[in-house]
Amino acid sequence: MIEKRATAGVTADGRKLTGYIAKFDSPTTIGGFTEIIRRGAFAASLKAGVDILALADHDPSRVLGRTRSGTLELREDDAGLAFTLSMPDTQTGRDLIALAARGDLGGASFGFIVPDGGDSWQGNHRELRSVQLHEVSIVSAWPAYQDTEISLRSRQADNGLARAMFFGSGGKADNGLAVRRAWLETCK
Repeated sequence: MIEKRATAGVTADGRKLTGYIAKFDSPTTIGGFTEIIRRGAFAASLKAGVDILALADHDPSRVLGRTRSGTLELREDDAGLAFTLSMPDTQTGRDLIALAARGDLGGASFGFIVPDGGDSWQGNHRELRSVQLHEVSIVSAWPAYQDTEISLRSRQADNGLARAMFFGSGGKADNGLAVRRAWLETCK
């Protein structure tokens, strides 16, 4: 199953949103466990060249951009998974730009699968070392990793509280690996 994590921190510059989908080495509490994303966790997904979509609130009917067309750019840097998204001239795109300009945008999120060996657990602490990235989302409310960034380019995002919504367990991914689904958002 696909897990989802959300972050706060998006910057608007004209018709482009920029920020971080995830930040490395920044622990966050998710329900009853602590999770940390390590440097390089997204490298294999980015190198594979798969088409990763940018969605509004994880809704596949509201596509904002995609890597295949070049309207979504993703890259790992020293801080985390950075993005640049050229927003469409659609009602959803205009609404999200308006929310970002006002500082009301919740943040960013990402949907992923953890392949075998991609994470490790020590008690209630999880370390993500490699994930298969499926989508990134701009979320209107309540995003999960508090140390990420989404706001106007000239403004800093506020940090906030987190909530987790677990919506399934068990199952198999396309590659036959067992996976779990969770949607975690970090609130601004």
